[in-house]
Amino acid sequence: MAADATGWSEKSLEVDGHRVAYRVSTPVDGATPIVHVHGFAISGAYLMPTARRLAGRAMNVVPDLPGYGRSERRDFTLGIPALAVALVEILDALELERVVLVGNSMGCPVTLELAHAAPERVDRLVLVSPAGGVHNQPFRRALKQLAVDGVRESPRMARIAVPDYLRFGPVNAFNLFSELTRFPSLDRLLHTPVPALAVIGSRDPFMAPPYRVREVGRLAPDHITVALIEGAAHAINFSHPGELAHVIESWLDGVEIADDPDEPGFTRVLQLPRDP
Repeated sequence: MAADATGWSEKSLEVDGHRVAYRVSTPVDGATPIVHVHGFAISGAYLMPTARRLAGRAMNVVPDLPGYGRSERRDFTLGIPALAVALVEILDALELERVVLVGNSMGCPVTLELAHAAPERVDRLVLVSPAGGVHNQPFRRALKQLAVDGVRESPRMARIAVPDYLRFGPVNAFNLFSELTRFPSLDRLLHTPVPALAVIGSRDPFMAPPYRVREVGRLAPDHITVALIEGAAHAINFSHPGELAHVIESWLDGVEIADDPDEPGFTRVLQLPRDP
C-alpha cells in the first residue's frame, strides 16, 4: 500500500503460512529500525502515538503479532516463547538484521525472550511497563490489577482495547494471561545480554513500588537503566507518548534522561544501588 501523508503504510506479510499485518514508517538512512511489540490480547494500534513520535529518528515497525488485531487468527493461542519465535520470523521477512525493540506489557516478555535467544538481532531493548512475575501472582491478584488499571487508563484507549479484546476472545485471554503472570520477567531482565531501559509508571498497578524496584536494582548489571514517569499507568505508549519518546531518544543517544517540560508526566531516573 502507498504511504499516507505522514509517511506511514499498512502492509502484511506471511509468517508460517499465516498473514501478519504491520504498520511501517518511512526508512531513515543509516538508522537502526525500531520495532514496537504490543501487549496482552490487544493489537499494535495503541502503540502508534509513541511510534509516530519516533518516526523521524528511524524506520518504525508496529506489527500485530500472529492471532492479534488485523493479523490472521490461529487455531490456538501462541504462548510467549512462540510469539518470540514469530517475532524473529517477522524480522526475517522484513530483512531486518538488527533492531531496537520497544515492548509494552506482555510485549516485554516477548522481546526479552528474543534478546536471550538471538542477542545479535537486538541493538537495544526498551521495556515499557514490563508484566509478569511474582508481583502479578497469584492469578487472582493479577486480575485485580487488570481491573484497577482499566479505570486508570485514558478513556480513549477503550476505543482500541475493547474491540481487540472481544476479537481475541475470553478463552484465549484467560490462557495467555495465566501464562503471563507466571513468566519470570525479572530474572530475564536481570540477565539480559543487551543494554536495556525499563520505563515504569507511578500509577501502574502491575508494577512493584519504586522502593522495591531499587532493592531489585542491587542485582542489576550496569547496562540496565530504569526510568519512572510520574502519573502514568500501564499503557504509557498511548497515554504519555511524547514523554516516553523523549526518554527513549535520550537513552539511545547516551544523554542524561531528564523531564520534558512540554509533555504530560514527570520523568526521573531511579538510582539503582549496585551490590559491590
